[in-house]
Amino acid sequence: MVPLSLSLDPRSATPLHRQLYEEIRAAVLAGRLSAGARLPSTRALAADLDISRNTVAGAFDQLVAEGYIEGRPGAGTFVAKELPDQLLRVSSSTRTRRPSGAPAAQLSKRGRMLAATPVAPAARDGASPCAFRPGIPALDAFPRELWSRIAARQYRQSRFDLFSYGNPAGHPPLRRAIAEYLRAARGVNCSWEQVIVTSGSQQALDLGARVLLDAGDTAWVEDPGYFGARGAWTAAGVRCASIPVDAEGLNVAHGESSAPEARMAYVSPSHQYPLGVTMSLARRMALLAWARRRGAWIAEDDYDSEFRYAGRPLAALQGLDTAGRVIYIGTFSKVLFPALRLGYMVVPDGTVDAFAAARALSDRHPPGPSQALVAEFLAEGHFARHIRRMRTLYGERQAALVSAARREWQGLLEVSRADSGMHLVAWLSNGMSDRGASQRAAAAGISAPPLSAYYHAAAARPALLLGYSSITARKIHEGARRLAAAMIN
Repeated sequence: MVPLSLSLDPRSATPLHRQLYEEIRAAVLAGRLSAGARLPSTRALAADLDISRNTVAGAFDQLVAEGYIEGRPGAGTFVAKELPDQLLRVSSSTRTRRPSGAPAAQLSKRGRMLAATPVAPAARDGASPCAFRPGIPALDAFPRELWSRIAARQYRQSRFDLFSYGNPAGHPPLRRAIAEYLRAARGVNCSWEQVIVTSGSQQALDLGARVLLDAGDTAWVEDPGYFGARGAWTAAGVRCASIPVDAEGLNVAHGESSAPEARMAYVSPSHQYPLGVTMSLARRMALLAWARRRGAWIAEDDYDSEFRYAGRPLAALQGLDTAGRVIYIGTFSKVLFPALRLGYMVVPDGTVDAFAAARALSDRHPPGPSQALVAEFLAEGHFARHIRRMRTLYGERQAALVSAARREWQGLLEVSRADSGMHLVAWLSNGMSDRGASQRAAAAGISAPPLSAYYHAAAARPALLLGYSSITARKIHEGARRLAAAMIN
């Protein structure tokens, strides 16, 4: 009989029989329980784990039903000799094993490129709020009851066409509401027909590359910058030229000298990600002049410009464009919630049909009921009120982070207030590498991505990105103490 080393947590929300099932299944698949090995009886295992025999029997019944173990009358219970997913073992050693002589990869060249393209330097295991994960809005302050009432009304009163196939460019009432909002709040010069509704800003970046660039073309990307832009264009076969960012934003002169053949530039001018700088007017005009002169395009990512705490939000770069060279990109992920998966792009006249066709080929159209719900949320004024509330709340949470930094991080990290955004850059002052500091933070349950992970070519001053928008002031102060302890020990 094989001894079992099992660990069950009676305080877990997962039932004990499910925990036991998963522990034994994992041991079988990892090879710790070999084929044909005899298991303890349900009575013995229940006594050993101090749980009900019925709990053990329930776990065994599930394992038998799925073919992982088998009962032999008069002999006991054994690990099955032939496992149901023997070719799909979950252990890492099995995943990398392949038959002798088999090719290293069956992926296409594009597939291999996609697999090797970084998605984000932060963990990929979801994006639940925690100290100090950047880019997550205040989900605790979202008006869920109001949202639910509008959704219920929408489903009761909606016409059948919302539940059928829709316009690839998006629900017209939502496009009208977006255009009206952008003209008033962001200084964007557009008609509603120029608005294309997307599945977040990432799809907008992908569409921009596929509609306006060819494989082998060159595009400028900010360095440091957003991984999603570089990833979308790299996946489309576009060569990304890393252009440094300084206190005035993207260095246009450097781009013109280092990659004069570029056909597109990606910028986040109102609040650069991740440094948080604002592109100066001189740089904006230089970038627009370059695009007009070269017949190039500019992708303006306006991802969190609503959250400005000193004065009014800055007008969008697109509003200064007189030549129709800017593709304006926005998202509801930061201002409402990420799971909504709705964003938008404002495209120049003459490209609308091409973008709508590409949108249709990508995933046909955005979800109709969700679009109608957001359209009503905007039209009834709830969106504007929500933005005002969040601007106040985020200002308070940023102040809490700066206060906690001054108290807890003396000699470790330097943090200053910012005029806008959802995160702060914390500069390391103790000589530690930011990747090392980030790893220590992660071990303490703190999410603090290293700034160097966002750089591609330029040298990086070590720093951490600290988000504050998704957590309360109390959790900010708790997180600050834990981060300090992690960096000192």
